[in-house]
Amino acid sequence: MIRCSRISKSFGGLKAVNLTWPAVEFEPGKVTAVIGPNGAGKTTLFHLMGGTLRPDSGTITYRGKRLDGLKPWDISRMGVGRLFQDVRVFERMTALENLLAAFPAQPGENPFYAVFRASHVRTIDNLNRDTAAGLLERVGLRGFENALAGELSYGQQKLLAIARLMAADADALLLDEPTAGVNPAMIGVLQSIIRDLGSAGRTVVVIEHNMDVVLAVADWVLFMDEGDIVLMSTPEDVLSDPGVRAAYLGM
Repeated sequence: MIRCSRISKSFGGLKAVNLTWPAVEFEPGKVTAVIGPNGAGKTTLFHLMGGTLRPDSGTITYRGKRLDGLKPWDISRMGVGRLFQDVRVFERMTALENLLAAFPAQPGENPFYAVFRASHVRTIDNLNRDTAAGLLERVGLRGFENALAGELSYGQQKLLAIARLMAADADALLLDEPTAGVNPAMIGVLQSIIRDLGSAGRTVVVIEHNMDVVLAVADWVLFMDEGDIVLMSTPEDVLSDPGVRAAYLGM
């Protein structure tokens, strides 16, 4: 699990995140949706959990190990993967190549293995290719294996980025607005993938503005406002709360 304890982050005189809760825990096997108005601190919270920013105070742990202070790539190697709002695929590589680059600890990365154990390297490469092809099919991108990632639609690039996190075997996934800008026909595919990731025992945290998606995928909802957590409960409880409805839904 990921555990955030009284973390804060300020930019000048603005406190972007200021969690007053003693601890906020994101559990394995559960999907937690983080909602709130623009400027509530949701993406800054993800920046802190993913290592892009360091908290001014407080601690962040993953499976009991400190994350705060680590570089993003070290956090990624520990098993925490992130989908950014601005999808970051390798545009000049094919969809298949994007996934092949994500598999951890590939023997071909070691020059010794590449030269003296070439047969073993080829075997692993073939297994990775089969796995990558299966992941592309899982996210609805079968037939796009050889398409350049930069030529895919925005929604397809999001699907590719999520498949890449799956190829990296991330145990915890931070998904920042996965359905924003996606063709409505693809939203159902994304919902199914997110639910499956949680059911497989992964820790999934989603920033989402589409309340239909929140109701469809989330086990828990965390409502943020002005950098702090106002309420955390089931989707039905949070979305029916009068304060949330007034502050966020305008009802």
